[in-house]
Amino acid sequence: MSKTAPATEHAVIKTSYGEMTLAFWPEVAPKTVENFKKLAREGFYNGTAFHRIIKGFMIQGGCPNTKEGARGIPGTGDPGYKVKAEFNAKPHVKGVISMARSSHPDSAGCQFFIVHGDARFLDNQYTAFGALVKGEDVLEKLASVPTKSGGGGEKSTPVERVAVESITIVAAA
Repeated sequence: MSKTAPATEHAVIKTSYGEMTLAFWPEVAPKTVENFKKLAREGFYNGTAFHRIIKGFMIQGGCPNTKEGARGIPGTGDPGYKVKAEFNAKPHVKGVISMARSSHPDSAGCQFFIVHGDARFLDNQYTAFGALVKGEDVLEKLASVPTKSGGGGEKSTPVERVAVESITIVAAA
């Protein structure tokens, strides 16, 4: 059996702008892939939103504080635990999904980002764990949502809610 066997499952991210399908890279980030799939199967991501959008860089989501009625600052929530980093040689290029984290390498939990441009300066510092196989047009629409300044002065807060209606784990076609 090959070490780079094709992914047997994909994630379908249903957003307010359409669907994106991601293939996983369990060969380079097995614990991260399993954590993402577990959270998706539990419905953790359903009803969250992409809270940080920087066109040409990335779109970030997965924070439980973005759910309707949630208390807490978007971008600061987690699932109640952290996942050890699995930095790898996969490049952070358009369409790659990677785990968001704070300054501590092992601080990722549930938040993720999808790269919209070339972000290779993140290589070996963030856990890349998959890539888009369908829905690049949706990524373009999401990355093009107008933004305003948030709490930190970075102009990355979408002016409208960019919903993650659901993330479903399906058999790879």
